Amino acid sequence: MRKLNFFLFIMMMSSMFAYASKVDTIQVPSAAMNKTYKAAIALPDSYSKSKADFPVLYLLHGGFGHFNDWLLKTPDKMLVRNLADQYNMIIVMPEGEIFSYYIDSPVDQNSKFETYIIREVIPYIDSKYRTVKDKKGRVITGLSMGGYGSLYLSTKHPDLFAAAGSMSGALDPNMTTWNLTPERFNGLSKFLDKIMGPMTPDNYLPYSIVNMADQIRRNGLPIVMDIGVEDFLLEPNRELHRRLVYNHTLHNYTERPGGHTWDFWQDALPGQVLFFSKVLKANSTAVK
Repeated sequence: MRKLNFFLFIMMMSSMFAYASKVDTIQVPSAAMNKTYKAAIALPDSYSKSKADFPVLYLLHGGFGHFNDWLLKTPDKMLVRNLADQYNMIIVMPEGEIFSYYIDSPVDQNSKFETYIIREVIPYIDSKYRTVKDKKGRVITGLSMGGYGSLYLSTKHPDLFAAAGSMSGALDPNMTTWNLTPERFNGLSKFLDKIMGPMTPDNYLPYSIVNMADQIRRNGLPIVMDIGVEDFLLEPNRELHRRLVYNHTLHNYTERPGGHTWDFWQDALPGQVLFFSKVLKANSTAVK
């Protein structure tokens, strides 16, 4: 009986790793910031068995996080790798530092993460991996600050992405719209001031995704958004949704139970990747 149980255990473990994506950790240089940052790349198992060009999902981390958050902080540590395998896509997780907001800061000339992602990371990935080097095979999403970054970058550069998403996105830098205690408001505003300057309409309106609803409509990119009803960022997400409904922008918006947590983001990501896979199939860039 012990031999049989051991044999069954070996068979079970073999089946678990029969299809196993590979994760690379690479160094991506930034001439704009005169630094080099790490990025994690989840390659599907099919990548090594095919000569096809693969679509790419850029998956951005949140504030006070780093490039490997999506690999280390989800309750299921295999989530991203399994999604890469399931949908035959490369998933790129670049560094965004703890509070860059993925913009070129008008205040801190050493923080140029819009330039980094758009002009340095994407070309670097396309040069090192077999990717679909066209917007039809490139999508982007992220959580919290990364949700903001995803919609900001895709709205400003619609020529580079086929679709974009946001999970619990910090979509409006006007933090008076966030549900925060005074202590947390004061703490977070200090970080935002370092990137965008003092919280005045002149400073934050150009960076508000809520204020970009008409540009999102003109771009015509498919948009998917998820937010928890207990999330302190609920109202900015609802406001962008209202404006997109008002200007007749087709988008997929979901509210569900949950807060600003990894449990929520783990539940949200598979649905967003399914959404992206349908876009990629429609664009004939999905790998079968």
